[in-house]
Amino acid sequence: MHITIITRIIIFNDAANERNVTFGGESSEHTVSIASARNVYAAMDDTKFDVTLCFITSRGKWLLIDSFEQVADTAGLYQLMPILGSNSFMNMGDKSLIRPDVILPILHGENGEDGSVQGLAKLLHISIVGCGVASSAVCIDKIITKQLLEYNQIKTVPFEAHVLGEAMPSFRRLSEKLGDILFVKPARCGSSVGVSKVTNDDELSFALEEAHNFDSKVLIERAINARELEIGVLGSGNSAKASGVGEVAPDAEFYTFESKYSETSQSKVIIPAEIEDNLAAEIKMIALRAYRILGCQGLARVDFFLSDDVLYLNEVNTMPGFTNISMYPKLWRQQGVSYNNLIETLINDALSK
Repeated sequence: MHITIITRIIIFNDAANERNVTFGGESSEHTVSIASARNVYAAMDDTKFDVTLCFITSRGKWLLIDSFEQVADTAGLYQLMPILGSNSFMNMGDKSLIRPDVILPILHGENGEDGSVQGLAKLLHISIVGCGVASSAVCIDKIITKQLLEYNQIKTVPFEAHVLGEAMPSFRRLSEKLGDILFVKPARCGSSVGVSKVTNDDELSFALEEAHNFDSKVLIERAINARELEIGVLGSGNSAKASGVGEVAPDAEFYTFESKYSETSQSKVIIPAEIEDNLAAEIKMIALRAYRILGCQGLARVDFFLSDDVLYLNEVNTMPGFTNISMYPKLWRQQGVSYNNLIETLINDALSK
């Protein structure tokens, strides 16, 4: 069976004009993407799968690689060109065709889990692991996700939206509705990128500017003192099932990018979460219901806040991290599903659709 794993790279010059290599492509979550891809690739059984590696540059080129070591220098690498409607890519070096049975998109954020690659796979007539175009586009947008969940009586943290170009709202007006402490975050970024805590007008102005560096849509939320609970969903349709519940104990005031991925992070992942059985059952029920409402397939990690016995659904991540410290594979390992069996299950699910 022929599988294509997709990851991405960006090469750029920073403000000091020093040459830097940062993995993960156009998305602000590039480092997470490359770490996840390495782990997934290492876990795949090469007696069952013929794997082609591909990464996408910051300018959108899909390049064929033999190993992850090649991403440090892209000179001489051949581009992969999608041939729409033909189930294939052309190797622009020798003009040969590569016909994958399925695309495994280990991509996070913009142009990866937002429906873009999923739409390309559909036009190519190639199966792809995970959610489709619509659910990917909906779930990456925290504002649309909240609106759909609230419409279906699933509680989320109170919020307002701000679109680039609109007048800056006053902190006083927002605080009357949302409380004295707010969090401002890009609507379509993950991994806590661009998130700021706000307590006055000056901080609000800075936070909106920072968040708009990553997205034209920004979410402004009430700050709540809460436990962070997460659950994995695996499968499609009526066969979708939920894992047990895990808890994140961040080493910072909130779960920042550094708290999640820094080598010096003291954040902890607790599996299973120390909660009552009836609460775990409620989280499982709501997660599966949200998964169906949002049209998810294949996999998702559903994140909750628990504050003073009130349960809020925070977000639905359609391509959760697969790094060494990521919650999603750990949740399934606790259920007896090994890392490599998890990857095979996802591939088989994609092929069955």
